[in-house]
Amino acid sequence: MQIFSRLLQFQKSPFKQLFAQTAALGMSIGVFLSNTHAYAAEQVILKYGNFQTPISVQELNQFAVTGETTPALLAYFQTSQQDPDLARKALQDGIKANPALLNSLLSSWTGPILVSQIGEVLHPPSKPLDQKALRSAVTASIQQDGEVTLLGAIRNYPEATVEVQGEKILPVYQRLNDLAKIFGFTG
Repeated sequence: MQIFSRLLQFQKSPFKQLFAQTAALGMSIGVFLSNTHAYAAEQVILKYGNFQTPISVQELNQFAVTGETTPALLAYFQTSQQDPDLARKALQDGIKANPALLNSLLSSWTGPILVSQIGEVLHPPSKPLDQKALRSAVTASIQQDGEVTLLGAIRNYPEATVEVQGEKILPVYQRLNDLAKIFGFTG
């Protein structure tokens, strides 16, 4: 009974709103910190034919954002004879739309098509495509960025290592762009 009376006094207190906001902020930070990259890819194995090289997701992200290449990326681009600028564009550009609409599309008949397209490029090493894992990566990308990108799916893939089929990046990127045009999204 005494606790109840203290709570009633607290409700009348001017600190009520401040306390509620602080508690909400603290809980949000705790959830964010406990979930941030807890189950996200940390390493990418870039493959092109028989050539493969491991790089960190951080290196790939840095390349996509700034164009800065590492020795491993330079070796990959020389071997694959791919244009680094086109690869950056393919990693960053995506299907942009309202996250709720994208999630709705992902839950409809178009979802498996979208996931299988991205799955041609990335999947767990030496394993077949895990549709559920890739779908969760795509969903996380949508929630974070409001769009579906190859880089977002890679960053959010729920395994420590993800394999990227480099020779398929540009064709899949083009097909995703075509899908975006069909549905009226910007690509």
